[in-house]
Amino acid sequence: MRSIWNGAISFGLVSIPIKLVNATESHSISFRQIHVNDGGRVRYRKVCELDGEEVPSAEIGKGYEEADGSIVPITDEDLAQLPLATAKTIEIMSFVPAEEIDPLQMDAAYYLAANGATAAKPYTLLREALKRSRKVAIAKYALRGRERLGMLRVVDDVIAMHGLLWPDEIRAPEGVAPDADVTVRDAELDLADALMATLGEVEMASLHDDYREAVEALIVAKSGGAFEPTEAVVEPAGGQVIDLMAALERSVRAAKASRGEADGEREGEAGGEGEGAAEAEVTPIRRKARAGAGTRAGTGAAAPKAVGGKKSTAASAKKTAASAATKKKTTTAGGKSATGKSTSRTAKTTAKSTAKTAAAKKTGSGAAASAKKTAAPRKRTSA
Repeated sequence: MRSIWNGAISFGLVSIPIKLVNATESHSISFRQIHVNDGGRVRYRKVCELDGEEVPSAEIGKGYEEADGSIVPITDEDLAQLPLATAKTIEIMSFVPAEEIDPLQMDAAYYLAANGATAAKPYTLLREALKRSRKVAIAKYALRGRERLGMLRVVDDVIAMHGLLWPDEIRAPEGVAPDADVTVRDAELDLADALMATLGEVEMASLHDDYREAVEALIVAKSGGAFEPTEAVVEPAGGQVIDLMAALERSVRAAKASRGEADGEREGEAGGEGEGAAEAEVTPIRRKARAGAGTRAGTGAAAPKAVGGKKSTAASAKKTAASAATKKKTTTAGGKSATGKSTSRTAKTTAKSTAKTAAAKKTGSGAAASAKKTAAPRKRTSA
């Protein structure tokens, strides 16, 4: 790589000859201005205001314009004679923790290369000292006609220098923060943390400029004459946030879906979260009746068991019907005898009636009374 500046690092009484190399490069696509009618290049001509003649680059110098409009010529020789200690020196002033440097001050980045064999030893000494101290060096240097502030740190096995803006070049963020008094709930912060955790980390090397690639493809297509314009698919921007919690929850689900992860939410969860959630089915639970308690009309609860050695009634209508068909042989009702060979309709009626009565069968006259009730079933309320 070609160096853009030669000088030395001043580290106390140690001087390290170095070369300054650009650490970054721009891949932005540059366009030329053209005349739309015929495609001709539009160029800027540097013309002297006094004589109207075009001036070549070799005859162009520097000058400072004063308030009255007069120009004070400044030459490179004038600048070289300034008593500037950092004209050819990167002067280290202090070492500070890296977290004390505000990223807002970061500017251009450079690599510092050892210039010659004699520079290898002191260069390695400074590099290892920076590594072990876990600090960065703050330095001053002069480049392109002005003194600048820099930060030296180690990148792999190379000392890198970041140009820093001077503290007075950083604007105060006055009037930028929201004026309204906003309160953020803990639940909203928890969802924001969940979204941050779901998005996770990214490999910086995998990031690339999609727009630049699209412009390059456009240029190739148009130069080959096979360009067919297509309408770009642009996702609609989100409108006004009505429910911040809902927006955060949808963002977490979308982030998990994009990574192929399980949503982690139960299907049919109450609350109607998200679109397309399955509706929950409600199944009624039958409560067991306590022994000895009467059956409530219209509840559909199972009949209670009889106590004191008496025959227990069936828990459901089906069991009562089956029991009535097999076990009951004869029931005296109003002088008429009903044989055990009852029809299914009589058995069903007997079962429904039995489910409503809580008293156990009695002998003698009690049995006859019960038979009369069975013969004339009372009107029940459907469950």
